[in-house]
Amino acid sequence: MRSNDHGLSRRDFFKRTSAGALAAGVGVGSASATRRIPIGVQLYCFRKELSTDFEGTMESVAEVGFDAVEFADYFGRSAKQLRTILDDNGLKVCGTHIMLGDMLGDELKETVEFNQILGNPNLIVRWLDEKYRRTPEDFDRTVGLFNEVSENLKPHGMKVGYHNHDYIFDKFNGKMLWNILADGTSKDVILQLDTGNASQHEGVDVVELLSRNAGRTSSIHIKPYSSRDPSAYIADDELDWPTIIRLCQTTAGTEWYIIEFEVPGIPPLEAMRENYKRFKALL
Repeated sequence: MRSNDHGLSRRDFFKRTSAGALAAGVGVGSASATRRIPIGVQLYCFRKELSTDFEGTMESVAEVGFDAVEFADYFGRSAKQLRTILDDNGLKVCGTHIMLGDMLGDELKETVEFNQILGNPNLIVRWLDEKYRRTPEDFDRTVGLFNEVSENLKPHGMKVGYHNHDYIFDKFNGKMLWNILADGTSKDVILQLDTGNASQHEGVDVVELLSRNAGRTSSIHIKPYSSRDPSAYIADDELDWPTIIRLCQTTAGTEWYIIEFEVPGIPPLEAMRENYKRFKALL
């Protein structure tokens, strides 16, 4: 990263300048009265680029303007190597997507140590294998595992969470698995709502989910959804972004917006840059 004469990266310089203007209420309209939720990005969007040029891709991600990244893969890097790359680019970690088994039994210690080095407190289960949700009894046991992991992570200042795919909105005895998980777990378990994935399931209302499970969405995946145009960017899609943002700012307990967005045929960084710009405009 290029630096100015005071040793700050150009990106950090502009971020500090903007923060100063916001604090002073200069040229920001009503923004000074609005809680600022930082914006991260799910790195899965850049998996091909990261596999061939990890360091260069991370620099490009930082230059878009993101505050943090959420990992889905480490591409063979150690936690110390990753932390150095993050620090060099002024990036934090807002989460990592892993499997539930990575936090059970003997695996827990290694997972905790790795994420302590990263400075990451949010361990998000990216997918539940069928064995965890085949029957109501299987899923009840899974809910118990989330509570167990949550208690085991507390001494380390970390939280476990779950990232939704469409299957979690299927029902057992008339109740969505998502709400069974919400009602059966402690408030410390993160319900990481993916707006696009949720909207793909017929009958699911993202606004209703955010309202029902107040305080549980400490991170949310910002992903557009359009039944007419699967490639639609934010603000060209069908989601009620003003209401979603209002709930995130008030009752949902949101600490991180995490953008996840890909469009077939468009370079991922180009597509993400445009989507980031559009989401910032909504804020």
